[in-house]
This record gives sequence, C-alpha cells and structure tokens, in this order.
Amino acid sequence: MKEILALITTKKQEFAQLPLLKFMQDQSIDPRKRLAWGKCATPFIMGFSDLNKYGFRDLNSNAPIQVLINKHTEQDDYHWRWFLSDIEKLGFDCSLKFSDTVKFLWGEETKTPRWVINQLFRYALNAEPLQKLLIIEVLEITGNIVFGNAAQVAEELQAITGNKYLFFGSSHENVEADHIIDIENFLPTIELTEEQNQEALKLVEKIFELITELVNALFVYATNYDEQQAFMQG
Repeated sequence: MKEILALITTKKQEFAQLPLLKFMQDQSIDPRKRLAWGKCATPFIMGFSDLNKYGFRDLNSNAPIQVLINKHTEQDDYHWRWFLSDIEKLGFDCSLKFSDTVKFLWGEETKTPRWVINQLFRYALNAEPLQKLLIIEVLEITGNIVFGNAAQVAEELQAITGNKYLFFGSSHENVEADHIIDIENFLPTIELTEEQNQEALKLVEKIFELITELVNALFVYATNYDEQQAFMQG
C-alpha cells in the first residue's frame, strides 16, 4: 500500500497545479466567473449522488471496507441540494425552456462531465471493495483541492453579496475534509498481493486522469463564460 499512497501524493501535487485552480485564485477576475464552471459540472455533480447509491454502496455486505464505503456514501447524499441553492444565489438560475435546458445538459459543452461520471460508474460497478475505496480516495482528494479553492472565491463573493454559499463555500469544504479522515486512516492498514498492488496503481492513475480531464473541461467553460453571454442579471 505504501507505493499506492506515494503515487496518490505525487498525483495530488500535480493536480493542484491545474489551470482551473490557478484561475480561481486570480482575484482580478470577477468571483462569479471564477465559479462559473459549476454550471458545466452539473451532470457530474447531480450524477454523483447516483454514483454513491448505485456504484459504490452495497448494503448487503458487512465487510469492513464496504461498511466504511457505505458510511461515506450516505454522508454525500444531500450535497446536490447545496449545489442547486448556490446556483440560484450566484445568478445562474436563469429561465430556459425545458428543451433548451436539455440541450445544454446533453450538449457539447457538458460532454466531458457526462463522460467522466459514466466512466466512474463503469469502474465502480466492476470494482472490488478495496478498488472502490481507492476510487473514493482519489475523488475526495481532488474534490478537496477544487473546493478548497472554490471556498476562497465564495468567501470573497459573500463579502460582496451577503449570501452564504453552501456548496462552493467553506461548509462543503469542511465536510469533505472530515469525510476523508476515516479512509486515510484505514488505507495504510491494508496488505496487498503484488497483483492487487499493480491493479491498484493502474486504477489510481486512471481516476486521476479522468478527474484531470473533467477539471480541464471546466476551466475551458469558465474562461469562455462571458462569450457565451451566460451571465444573467442578479
């Protein structure tokens, strides 16, 4: 497991240098624009609850790893409500015909978030509990980095608007940080065969690759946001 944890540390450091994270740190840019990626991420964010329920969770198993996974997934069940609340507060909750909403959610701009959540389903459904736990670990680590940066932007915005942002703000960041503690305490106790170790290394690489692709797509969307005339009054 030491080799896997070392790889996760290396990939975490690389992930923290992605352009979207630097973009969110740039205080010369309107804070709403720095969070505009949230609209593009909708298929991923709203699909994450289903990934937890139907990809990771298994209530028929009493195996210690699976019990830990089940507990973790239940804690994430309600975060989509925070997301919808923040979308409204950020002024992104514009009125669209239902057909236009469908076109956006299944359109070119959101194809990467859709593809990534589908790929995660594929990996989760074919995974053993240990592999599921490693997928969750990578998702939590990358999520903590993204939402740690988003929380700083939300704090700036709260000073301007007076609104508290539950999904993009520090509340979400703190909850996610608490989630990962049990997993990170558990992982070093696991002993692997050489075959399991090699499979796990490949899996970790792949999940980091998928989330990197997602975050890079969100960066493209956010930087082009004004050109799409997507900012609404509010």
